[in-house]
Amino acid sequence: VQLQASGGGLVQAGGSLRLSCEASGRTFSRDAMGWFRQAPEKEREFVAAIGWSDAIRYYADSVKGRFTISRDNAKNTVYLQMNILKPEDTAIYYCAARLNGFATRVPSEYNYWGQGTLVTVSS
Repeated sequence: VQLQASGGGLVQAGGSLRLSCEASGRTFSRDAMGWFRQAPEKEREFVAAIGWSDAIRYYADSVKGRFTISRDNAKNTVYLQMNILKPEDTAIYYCAARLNGFATRVPSEYNYWGQGTLVTVSS
């Protein structure tokens, strides 16, 4: 089972990026998926999560209204659309899968993690 995150890069404040996380090795249509991030010298923090049915979505207060999580089960892929980016959004972004579980904000409840993709927002 592998999660491959992509889409990171350098963007100016106010810009947008879309991250993708493609899962392989199993069908993730019944799994919750989450995005987390870790900035330099900070702990990993929750960003967004989505349930298997797409009906449940959670967001960190710091990204609510700017970021949107979505999934395409036919492609085994989860997305994070990030708009109105701020310098404080700079971090390595990780996707994670919680097998046969509900969406959650707790990192330890996820079973698999991707390798991370770097997002840098310049001021």
